[in-house]
Amino acid sequence: MLSGVFDLPWWGYVVVALSFTHITIAGVTIYLHRHQAHRALDLHAIPSHFFRFWLWLTTGMVTKEWAAIHRKHHAKCETTDDPHSPQVLGIKKVLFEGAELYRAASKVNETMEKYGSGTPDDWVERNVYAKYSGKGIVLMLAINLILFGPIGLSIWAVQMMWIPIFAAGVINGIGHYWGYRNFACEDASTNIVPWGILIGGEELHNNHHAYGTSAKLSNKWYEFDIGWLYIRILETLGLAKVKKVAPKVRWQPAPAVLDFDTLQAIITHRYDVMTKFTRSAKGIYAEEIQKVKGRLPDLNDGNTLKTVKHWLHLDASVLKDQEKAKLDEVLNESKALATVYAMRQDLTALWERSSLTKEQLLKQLQDWCHRAEASGIQSLQEFSMKLRCYA
Repeated sequence: MLSGVFDLPWWGYVVVALSFTHITIAGVTIYLHRHQAHRALDLHAIPSHFFRFWLWLTTGMVTKEWAAIHRKHHAKCETTDDPHSPQVLGIKKVLFEGAELYRAASKVNETMEKYGSGTPDDWVERNVYAKYSGKGIVLMLAINLILFGPIGLSIWAVQMMWIPIFAAGVINGIGHYWGYRNFACEDASTNIVPWGILIGGEELHNNHHAYGTSAKLSNKWYEFDIGWLYIRILETLGLAKVKKVAPKVRWQPAPAVLDFDTLQAIITHRYDVMTKFTRSAKGIYAEEIQKVKGRLPDLNDGNTLKTVKHWLHLDASVLKDQEKAKLDEVLNESKALATVYAMRQDLTALWERSSLTKEQLLKQLQDWCHRAEASGIQSLQEFSMKLRCYA
């Protein structure tokens, strides 16, 4: 019987397969994602060329294509132009056909030209990796067969399935459908679990969408991002340089008069601000909806009630006319609901109206806090005092 260079026990082949796939995941998260797509860190030529070569062997993905598709995903997230949104295409489509969606998006020249700038364009990229993108995986098969014999085919099959299932399927699918959220982003991104190990830290997807250019994906003390661990090791060895990480929220005693520093802190930490606002509003939303249910029979339907509660946490601009009309019907039945919802829209306007001067934005912030504290709604009053403490 044919045998390879290495004759290992069964568990040895399992370790090899998992090690190979983990290197691939590290290449995707460190090189393709954080380095190329978001420029969150600079990589030395040694790890950069290694990851390019390894990803060519194990995935056949082209750097420009991957970076362009991912950048477009951030720019058009949860819209019909998003290459792989489960909110638009359905969770089954993205979870089980994520690789097909990637291949389809890679053929759109407009996407490549608009979002693919700054990626490698040297001789080896043009004449090997991009030109023969499918040849690397064939070479990987040959290497596995030589090293491990017939069992090498099984190791290769695991390698070929890993990215389509876990990256294209799980991260792009479940990472925008199910999980917990640290930040109230405009999109539906979630953290799948707080321990980013199996997929290199990409499990912390909501954190990433909140701070897209951060090289570190973990945010809370209990979260772990193994990709960040590898980056720190590379940085210690002089093989990487971190350019940006998510800012840490700092607090100050509430000032009597809001100033430009507080305004800037609120804008910088806007996703944290909206997360805290959402949590503070849940109680008043639940209490007031219970009061109006008797006057609006539709709210006695569980699905309708859940949908209306979801609308209350969204920007009015993303709702369709029919949805706005239904929500207005509910808001008209409760002054408190209408007040909190309107205050939410006004708060987000602080960082959306970029044409306003700093003085105008500061005046709006001061006015917002004054109205919140004079509203008679305890949750708004408490939140306004918390808002003043961002430093």
